[in-house]
Amino acid sequence: MSYLSIEFGLLFIAFFAIYWCFKSQPKWQNRLLLVSSYLVVCSYSWQFALILFIYTSAIYLFSLLIFDSKRYGKQWLIISLCVAMLNLAVFKYFDFFRYELQLLLNALNLPILLPVISLVLPIGISFYTFHSVSYLVSVYKQEIQPTKFADFALFLSFFPSIIAGPINRAKTFLPQIVIAQPRQMLEPHRACTLIILAVIKVYCLGGLLADNWVNPIFANPMEFGSLDLLLGLYSYAMLIYINFSGYTDLVTGIALLLGFRLPINFNLPYLAVNLRDFWTRWHISLCLWIRDYLYIPLGGNRKGFTRTQINVMLAMLLSGLWHGAGLNFIIWGACHGIGILFLNITARYWGADRVTKHSIWLARIFTVHYVCLAWLFFHCESFTDAMDYLMALLHNITIHNDYLAGMLSICLLYFCYPLLKNVPDRFAQAISKINYFYLPFIFIFILWVVIHFAPSGVPNFIYASF
Repeated sequence: MSYLSIEFGLLFIAFFAIYWCFKSQPKWQNRLLLVSSYLVVCSYSWQFALILFIYTSAIYLFSLLIFDSKRYGKQWLIISLCVAMLNLAVFKYFDFFRYELQLLLNALNLPILLPVISLVLPIGISFYTFHSVSYLVSVYKQEIQPTKFADFALFLSFFPSIIAGPINRAKTFLPQIVIAQPRQMLEPHRACTLIILAVIKVYCLGGLLADNWVNPIFANPMEFGSLDLLLGLYSYAMLIYINFSGYTDLVTGIALLLGFRLPINFNLPYLAVNLRDFWTRWHISLCLWIRDYLYIPLGGNRKGFTRTQINVMLAMLLSGLWHGAGLNFIIWGACHGIGILFLNITARYWGADRVTKHSIWLARIFTVHYVCLAWLFFHCESFTDAMDYLMALLHNITIHNDYLAGMLSICLLYFCYPLLKNVPDRFAQAISKINYFYLPFIFIFILWVVIHFAPSGVPNFIYASF
């Protein structure tokens, strides 16, 4: 069930009314949230809900063993992390590695036939796996104590963030679940603003970008000129940002209405002055998770310059692999890893931020073009498709007037991008001065206008597939 569908909207309004009937009883609110979260997962497949429940039970058992065992706590932590990663690997990467391993066996003339098993990726598995890792590590470090099973189950299944993030940390999110005092609705005007902004981004802007430029250009790149293909790349870069940040806005608004705060996930990433800066602005919860649970345990920057670069490259390759089981995702991660290594090496021998010191806009333009080029491998289904697009971009030196206006629009939007940062806050302040009686009519009118101008159909969340 899409969170942007009419059905979900109506069901959420009904759930919202029932939920706040138990304002003075947060335990009953938690039970409603837990049941609703599992029903959301069941709306995709009841098997997904069963997998989530079994996984939750296993991880909870491991957390008790880690906490209770003074002598073997570290061993239980290692075992539990291996189980968590193995569960993710089986569902997400089995087909990819089976295919690649079978090719290797055939090349070595080994008469071994690996089993063909069709596995459907459970919805939200990457995100609840990362949530569980933060819980296990926090229990091991004694940052938190094991909570009740129902509270832990809600932490993993919390429906606003289970589909496509952001990634919650146990030590900051669990205290919002395990409370005794009544919850309060948080920043309702900002919450409604974020929901409206999400509909504008995903339903309208994202739909228009996809239908008019991204889908037709990427479908037949050899038929388009270089300027058109650049427009396709820029449009996809805008689309994935609008789609993912729009989803984050939506679930952040929903969580605020339910009395929960989710972590910030985006901070104007296309204004980054280099790739390091980009990764402090893009999918922030994932970047911090990789830093704390992968990069630092590998040694971070504590074991010399060369080892630091190896750790950076490993982190970026695994970031690419996390996004999908395919060669193109690994290449995408490698592109970012190589770019960061280049920055580190040049900073070591020639000084840091030389381009930024010369011109911040020049640094931004270099960075956004590098990021856009890397998105080519992220979007294309195969390496061949990506190379076809790249060859057409380099050789089809023609201009189609049909897409010239689109290119000018994208460029204008990019340079106006910094001015849009404060628009949501100003809108939230404006509606906070309006009588509550009129607000529903204003929201309904805005949503009707957006849906009227948006393409038909309910858009998907791109990151739900990761």
